[in-house]
Amino acid sequence: MLLGRVVGSLVASRKEPLMEGFKFLVLREVGVDGKESAGYVVAVDAVGAGPDEVVLYATGSSARQTVATRDRPCDAVIMAIVDTWEVDGKEIYHK
Repeated sequence: MLLGRVVGSLVASRKEPLMEGFKFLVLREVGVDGKESAGYVVAVDAVGAGPDEVVLYATGSSARQTVATRDRPCDAVIMAIVDTWEVDGKEIYHK
């Protein structure tokens, strides 16, 4: 599982029929220290995430393990919206 911040959306008017109805969001990768990296990923939104929210996402075969994405051609899925996290007793993020 990885952390990311929602920085945009992606619209595809033509797509694989199994992907119809899904919202695609552009995520900026976030390290456990809370700092954004230079990497981006496009992920299927399975939880209703919005702009600037920090999310937990999975990639690869794990992305096809949610109820919404099971057996669909998906390589990244948002599976949680982060409320807070801490490292070594220090709060790194609070929504």
